Amino acid sequence: MDVLNLPRPTWMSEDLVLLEEQARRFIAAEFVPHIDRWHAQGMYDRDVWTKAGAAGLLCASIPEEYGGAGGTFAHEAVINRELSLAGFDTFGAPLHSGIVAPYILHYGTDEQKRRWLPKLATGELVGAIAMTEPGTGSDLQSVRTTARKSGNGYVLNGSKTFITNGQHANLIIVVAKTDPSAGAKGVSLLVVETDDAPGFRRGRKLKKLGMDSADTSELFFEDVRLPPENLLGAEEGQGFYQLMKELPQERLIVAVHAAAMMERALALTIDYVKQRKAFGKAIIEFQNTQFELAECKTDATVAKVFLDHCIGRHIEGKLDTVTASMAKYRLTEILGRVVDRCLQLFGGYGYMDEYPISRMYRDARVLRIYAGTNEIMKLLIARSL
Repeated sequence: MDVLNLPRPTWMSEDLVLLEEQARRFIAAEFVPHIDRWHAQGMYDRDVWTKAGAAGLLCASIPEEYGGAGGTFAHEAVINRELSLAGFDTFGAPLHSGIVAPYILHYGTDEQKRRWLPKLATGELVGAIAMTEPGTGSDLQSVRTTARKSGNGYVLNGSKTFITNGQHANLIIVVAKTDPSAGAKGVSLLVVETDDAPGFRRGRKLKKLGMDSADTSELFFEDVRLPPENLLGAEEGQGFYQLMKELPQERLIVAVHAAAMMERALALTIDYVKQRKAFGKAIIEFQNTQFELAECKTDATVAKVFLDHCIGRHIEGKLDTVTASMAKYRLTEILGRVVDRCLQLFGGYGYMDEYPISRMYRDARVLRIYAGTNEIMKLLIARSL
């Protein structure tokens, strides 16, 4: 699928090309045949995670000493792109590998890294991060979940919502207040291993506008007792700093997803309009179709070039919060326009659920909301003026 005809970015090394080919073959063989079934049942099978781990598609940027593949964010970006190009926009692996695992790698103690990262890499553990609460979205300083000191450990109380991987996750990083009187300085991250956590309860799998097979859920913590070694890192009150440092990568992951969805939408639509006929000729022969797709291809190309620039900067450790916010904001906005125009060219079939473009139209909408709403992105960009 190469409808954009762009040269490979400079950061795309030979081993990344091999990874791209390997990931594409594996996904086509092991995942694609089941996509409609997972869509219908509203959730992936649990063994998808262990299969992805065995194929090296989890935690690619985690060092080998902790069970990962020893790559960089470029490896994560290649895998994430292949998942989206194949239609797996709802699989929570990008969050698991590119958000949850890096929190442990960057802020965990050596014992915590050795304890959790190898199991995340194999898929034995499925990761989630519990930030959002019923009354708290992007304002992370206002979380109400508390982790109260009890002996030398903690007692966790609170509820979270909109949690990706919520039904399958058995390692959850929870944003909580260890000192409710200290504002941002009172926020800490605590790790809950759900297989041995009395008081932890999963709520319902949330019914959503799109992302049907994503197990987005409510989570509840009622007097969940945690040992001191489940505080991420060695010091309380570092949670807000840790969150802010990792958010640029989270937003870049969303931008990777958006760019790949654009590519797929364009490829599906070009294929359709070449086959579909109206008034005695293929739809692609109408000038309106050509103009619409010319605009879509231009938008998708500009978006991909900017994304590749941002990935290159991030690999070098030079991607700032403002530029990452620009990527997340602009690419998700462009995605909405591109998918809408592509669906229109499918006519009535674009509105039918069995056509992938219909699912993409619904799935694309949330990208402007999660990982920080696009309004928050504009606010962060405006601070640089």
